[in-house]
Amino acid sequence: MSNLSPNESTIDLLRFFKALADETRLKMAALLASQSHTGEELAELLRVKPATVSHHLSKLAEAELVTSTSHGHKKFYTLRLDAVRATAQQLQSKDGGLRVPEDAETSKFYPNRVPYDEYDRKVLKDFFNSDGSLRQLPMQRKKFLVVLKHLLKDFDPDRKYSEREINDLLKRRHLDAASLRRGMIDFGLMVRKSGVYWRV
Repeated sequence: MSNLSPNESTIDLLRFFKALADETRLKMAALLASQSHTGEELAELLRVKPATVSHHLSKLAEAELVTSTSHGHKKFYTLRLDAVRATAQQLQSKDGGLRVPEDAETSKFYPNRVPYDEYDRKVLKDFFNSDGSLRQLPMQRKKFLVVLKHLLKDFDPDRKYSEREINDLLKRRHLDAASLRRGMIDFGLMVRKSGVYWRV
């Protein structure tokens, strides 16, 4: 959500709540908050027609609440938890007014960090496409760490993953999942034991 005037921010909030006012979209958002899904998977889970899923996804996209990444011939949708957090920040302003993130452009990368580090912000803009996919792996360790920290948000801190699950999630960002997975371990962002991985 962008750095807007009070009136524009109010419109932004109205758009947010309008998008989630529908019961089907609310259920869809709940599913996408836990993990990415294809439109076909959502249709099956919600027991609705694919056309209905497409309609509701477009409404969520208009409110900037979902992003999509392509993996092969499939498109996966994910809820933008950063947008939800940004809205919560607006509603929780200490002075009772609307408050937006200091750097809304970069809040999609580091929703829990305000203000944002200029170096990190530049690295993320240099290496990530607008759809969230990774253009290439950084050669410098410092930049690679910034990228890995960003990718870490794709993993639930309270969940354990198999190596295949780790690879599947990372491949949605970049095909070289093995290098990204090893980087997570090498930098101490994740722990691996007996083929099971989890966030530190």
